[in-house]
Amino acid sequence: MEIILATFSALFSVVNPFGAMPVFLTLTQDDTPVSRNQQALKACLYMVGILAVFFLAGQYVLNFFGIRIHDLRIAGGLMIMKAGFDLLTPGANKKKISPEVVEEGQQKEDISFTPLAMPMLSGPGAIAISIGLFTTSLSYLDMIMILIGIILLAAVSYIILRFSYQLTRYMGKSGLAALSRIMGFIVLSIGVNFIVSALTALFFTER
Repeated sequence: MEIILATFSALFSVVNPFGAMPVFLTLTQDDTPVSRNQQALKACLYMVGILAVFFLAGQYVLNFFGIRIHDLRIAGGLMIMKAGFDLLTPGANKKKISPEVVEEGQQKEDISFTPLAMPMLSGPGAIAISIGLFTTSLSYLDMIMILIGIILLAAVSYIILRFSYQLTRYMGKSGLAALSRIMGFIVLSIGVNFIVSALTALFFTER
């Protein structure tokens, strides 16, 4: 259970489904509620697939290119810190994807994979964390627990997107801005932790 909660907490702030709500509502404003819910469900299923694939196969990809996990943690930490800084600034939710991507998404009938699942929900930061979760010391049960954590994250993200219209009306712009700053601070802390843990492992455990 601890592994499930640790996986969920590590990914939730970076995935930040609350930050995806404004873009999701913009891209589905002309859709029926049923179609909007289907788009949200498919996007969350795609997110599970993307994060699970990178969790299970990411280490082998790194080995193929000769990249150490510590290198990934430092690079991923820098990306996560940048995402955190963006969330701490006003209008961060609008900056998460470019206006060109939003405009292209408005012309598409299916926005579940792109831009919603990638890069909104499972972006570079979430992918970096997913790869970083894999270690050779994990048992099969541990891996299953991590995958369950990813599925739990997708379920919560679907609920948030499904009720995004009601949440936006209830929280208002000021509430969403405050939530964005809270998420930004947490994401920034995660990025710092990634970099510090990688540097500690490089300089104090490797000889």
